[in-house]
Amino acid sequence: MSLAWVTDQPGSNTYPNRRGTSAGATKLIQVFFYLQALDFLTTLIGLKLGIREVSPFIRSLLHYGPTLAVAASKMAALLLAAACIKLNRPHLLRYANYWFAGVVVWNLLNILIV
Repeated sequence: MSLAWVTDQPGSNTYPNRRGTSAGATKLIQVFFYLQALDFLTTLIGLKLGIREVSPFIRSLLHYGPTLAVAASKMAALLLAAACIKLNRPHLLRYANYWFAGVVVWNLLNILIV
């Protein structure tokens, strides 16, 4: 296994692709979308099982229905991700990925406890 992806060596895929994003940023975006899907599903499953929503934003929208409330939070997350990419700040997307990975683990632990 090569560590070329970590360095700036020619074979590292850190050079921009046709859209102007590097392969590393593309992977961050892919992980972000996967985590959003996992968060969406695990949150809905948790709400269906009767687990109380911790997020004040989602909780304030729950009277519109759980699916709409969680979808609205995902739309806000996607807007923030788009802003990170537009402003060329992919490292902020990495931090968001860590955050949402923690949220997914939190949701899964709560689902397993119930």
